[in-house]
Amino acid sequence: MILSKKEIAESFSNGKFELTFPYLADDVSWNIIGDKEVSGKKDVVSICEKSQTNKDLAQTIFTTDQIIKDKNKVVIKGSGEFFRHGELVNLIAACDVYEFNENDELKAISSYCIAQK
Repeated sequence: MILSKKEIAESFSNGKFELTFPYLADDVSWNIIGDKEVSGKKDVVSICEKSQTNKDLAQTIFTTDQIIKDKNKVVIKGSGEFFRHGELVNLIAACDVYEFNENDELKAISSYCIAQK
């Protein structure tokens, strides 16, 4: 199955990271604004896998509010709710900006996450 740029971006924003791994450029960068910047496919995959492990400890609900797509860019605005033992422990407003290279590989991700609770 081949994913479109929009589907790649949606999968990443919704925590379905493993679906996006084949589409990451070797020199991909992920800037989690105000937290950390990760460079290279290996390191981005590692952060995604660690995040997935933490997500397995809590229930996560992602909501997509808006998607804006241009030729080589996709922007996704949404929110995430994180529950532990049925109790809401974190709520974030998020915006992810995805940039693709000429080979339709994901080359840059900028993630803005603002805690609401």
